[in-house]
Amino acid sequence: MAICLRLRSCRAAGLLRPRPSQARRLAGGLSGLSPALLRTDSFVGGRWLPAAATFPVYDPASGAAMASVADCGASEARAAVRVAHEAFCSWRGVSAKERSSLLRKWYDLMMQNKDDLAKIITAESGKPLKEAQGEILYSANFLEWFSEEARRIYGDIISTPAKERRALVLKQPLGVAAVITPWNFPSAMITRKVGAALAAGCTVVVKPAEDTPFSALALAQLSNQAGIPSGVYNVIPCSRTKAKEVGEVLCTDPLVSKISFTGSTATGKVLLHHAASTVKRVSMELGGLAPFIVFDSANVDQAVAGAMASKFRNAGQTCVCANRFLVQKGIHDSFVKKFAEAIQKSLRIGSGFEEGTTQGPLINEKAVEKVEKQVSDAVSKGATVVTGGKRHPYGRNFFEPTLLSNVTRDMLCSREETFGPLAPVIKFDTEEEAIAVANAAEVGLAGYFYSRDPAQIWRVAEQLEVGMVGVNEGLISSVECPFGGVKQSGLGREGSKYGIDEYLEVKYVCYGGL
Repeated sequence: MAICLRLRSCRAAGLLRPRPSQARRLAGGLSGLSPALLRTDSFVGGRWLPAAATFPVYDPASGAAMASVADCGASEARAAVRVAHEAFCSWRGVSAKERSSLLRKWYDLMMQNKDDLAKIITAESGKPLKEAQGEILYSANFLEWFSEEARRIYGDIISTPAKERRALVLKQPLGVAAVITPWNFPSAMITRKVGAALAAGCTVVVKPAEDTPFSALALAQLSNQAGIPSGVYNVIPCSRTKAKEVGEVLCTDPLVSKISFTGSTATGKVLLHHAASTVKRVSMELGGLAPFIVFDSANVDQAVAGAMASKFRNAGQTCVCANRFLVQKGIHDSFVKKFAEAIQKSLRIGSGFEEGTTQGPLINEKAVEKVEKQVSDAVSKGATVVTGGKRHPYGRNFFEPTLLSNVTRDMLCSREETFGPLAPVIKFDTEEEAIAVANAAEVGLAGYFYSRDPAQIWRVAEQLEVGMVGVNEGLISSVECPFGGVKQSGLGREGSKYGIDEYLEVKYVCYGGL
């Protein structure tokens, strides 16, 4: 739990003195949007502050540079932490009702600006506009949810064997939370963490992904309009070059009490190592390798619809995307045929701003190369390309939705998270075999299966080693439900009534002499 220390003001120390504004070039999908929401400086202590350097942010659809954004380093990160800590000293004392009201105002402003916020997501991530609009609703709903949960932080009274004593349990905010978010959901991954943190009484320093900083900065503008006090919500964008040093500062600074990270398992392990030096509370939502199992008893059409939703949302770039399709031999050929037909009929590649686009670009060329590598590896080991299998001529970051059959467990696509539009199908014989294959992974975030056998449904749901299970359902995320994984997919839960506990400390008070 953070202790409020009287720190010399960062502003007085000159750490946050703004430099003369630098010209920022806005291009592509960002042009024409509300200037108030298009920010390129860091946001610390309620002020927009440029950094000594900037870094370019690219449109993944065209490859063109859209704007240059403040490139914060270790010194800016430390300054932001100090400001957040000072703000915590007062924010922790704000009533739950008032925190609830401010979060609700922030939610209302998101809804009022939902169209522009969605366009920002599409511009920086390439996500089809319809999906971006869905993300904004999902993102805003976390603020609404936690505005309500803020007033439901309850303690306990415990009976003791001693008549002259009373035992109380209090829940108190941890302190400053460092929030490190990914590019694939640049708005929702922030509000899911920040909504809970602010509702609990914590303050935050957000480091958004270098590919998608604009959503975090737009949220900062709206938080300011909502009346969130200065220093409670801070954003420090940085380039990939400086991400390591900024991450290390956030994980080792003794004024930070909590780390919340969404990203790869490899990066999560590095952050855990840094956080261990000061024994911080940590939440990690890390990589997945989601199995999607189709049993012989399944309704094939429903399974195909679920597979399409689970696999190809955001061009396969979600942590809960189906990564391995395990299909029982009796239904295998029918499923593969109908899955291929659905891919060819329903998916349309293009810019996220184009009407009818369902598949936008991958975030960068490195992501495309990973998909290419997995397809090449699978084919070299005997897999068959049913449809797709190569880059799309629309642009260098576009890859055809791809379906592979005759896939085996030794192929890269069976062992590594893809994060792209690749669906490998593995044929299996028995339920036991499917569960063994599904559970062989070192990670366990989400899993899906289709069956109409009630007894089988209970067996498989209980035996899958994942944090979330979709039964006859391909889309499982909801603000009301706990999100998180087991094994090397992470620690803790986000969203739901459990999400706020990640930002609270439990304190036992023994009141004697009565």
